Amino acid sequence: MTEAYERELHRELAKLDESFAEWRRGAIGSGELSHRIHEWETGPSRALFKHYNRGPQDMSVAYAIVVGILDEGEVPEELLEAIGGAIEFCRSLQERDELRTREGTWWRR
Repeated sequence: MTEAYERELHRELAKLDESFAEWRRGAIGSGELSHRIHEWETGPSRALFKHYNRGPQDMSVAYAIVVGILDEGEVPEELLEAIGGAIEFCRSLQERDELRTREGTWWRR
C-alpha cells in the first residue's frame, strides 16, 4: 500500500512542480502559485491521504492493482490470495464504469 500511495503522490507532486516551474519562469505570479499550492493541498493531496489512510487497506491495494498503479507481479502471492475478493469487486466496478478514482471512500456508495 505504501508503494501505491508513493506513486500516486509522486504523480500529483510532479503536476504541482509544473506550477513551480511556471513561477520560476515568471509565467505566473506568487499569488497564483500560492493558490495552486492551496488547491493541491485541499484537492489531490487530501484525497490521496484519505484514500490510503482512512479506508480498508485491502480495498486500497485492490484499487491500486485494478487501475494499474501496482502490477500484480509486485504484490506477494499470499497477499493477492488474501485480497482476491477485493480485487474482483474493484474489477467488477471497473467493468461497469463505476470505479471512481481518488474520491476518498470510493468503495462505499
